[in-house]
Amino acid sequence: MMAGGGEIRVGLIGYGYAGRTFHAPLISATGGYRLTAIASRDAARVHADLPGLAVEADPLALINRDDIDLVVLASPNETHRPLAEAALASGKHVVVDKPFTLDLADARAVVAAARRAGRIVSVFQNRRWDSDFLAVRKAIADGLIGEVRHFESHIDRFRPQVRPRWREQAVPGAGLWLDLGPHLVDQALCLFGMPHRVQANFAAQRKGAVVEDWVHVILDYGPRRVILHAGMLACGGGHRFVAHGDKGTLVKRFADIQEDQLRAGMRPGATGWGEDPDAMLHFDPSGTIRDIPVPAGDHRRYYAELRDALPGGGDGPVPPGAALAVMAVIEAASRSSRSGSAVVPHIDGPDKAD
Repeated sequence: MMAGGGEIRVGLIGYGYAGRTFHAPLISATGGYRLTAIASRDAARVHADLPGLAVEADPLALINRDDIDLVVLASPNETHRPLAEAALASGKHVVVDKPFTLDLADARAVVAAARRAGRIVSVFQNRRWDSDFLAVRKAIADGLIGEVRHFESHIDRFRPQVRPRWREQAVPGAGLWLDLGPHLVDQALCLFGMPHRVQANFAAQRKGAVVEDWVHVILDYGPRRVILHAGMLACGGGHRFVAHGDKGTLVKRFADIQEDQLRAGMRPGATGWGEDPDAMLHFDPSGTIRDIPVPAGDHRRYYAELRDALPGGGDGPVPPGAALAVMAVIEAASRSSRSGSAVVPHIDGPDKAD
């Protein structure tokens, strides 16, 4: 199935922000892949960056090419299920940019299609390899602050104007929760597993906003509480992570810089790639505050782990169960915000309100 020499031939569907900023550079910079074709309605834009690369106007034409092993979906959210199912039916492996699908039922259907086809389907959870998350995850695993009882994860931005893009319009798959929620939820589940209950509150705060642009979600783990928060009107003064344990506190102020580096045109793996200048703060019970060095982030590790899994038919970096768990929490939070009640997330059945 793979090209000569074991290269994985990749077809990328979508050359908007996600495809152009993340997927194309990361695939090209990770050994073992060959970016073979892109599906886009703007061939000139693709060729300005990648001269000579094959461009298909129709995503299905790309899916049906014989020289593609892996299809990467960086297309609008409402296309994820139909395009993933079409790619799997054609014998291709599939990477889906977050969110996996519009809802949990669609996610289950795609996982079932992958099992029938005997192919890998994986969600692009690149922020598992953010510098800030790697630092917090290691400190918690090492027991630096003991048993974590309070954890906050924020992705706050200052974008006071509603932009004319589909993610901020009243269309299927739009809104801040489906945009940033999958990152926040996936990281929380990596640290703590599935919560007992989910309580959420969403709001549209900016003038002219027609979908939620402020989200506040509380995951209940018995004595532990995990707060996931994102908003578009935070000009400064916040933090990326805060963790309080019975032996101390961790604070990570600023976020991983890989997205900024990619937007600036840096090639993944170049000198300084993923290096985070913001140390994590550790507060201990004696009142001492010290800096904890932060490891470099590297989103290429997602594609490296996927590359290593493909020949043997493994699950890859984000197994189907993990993808479904994220969607279960995403859906539970949406239901909670509408109802005002806490919701128990279930991967294999309908969520239930308390």
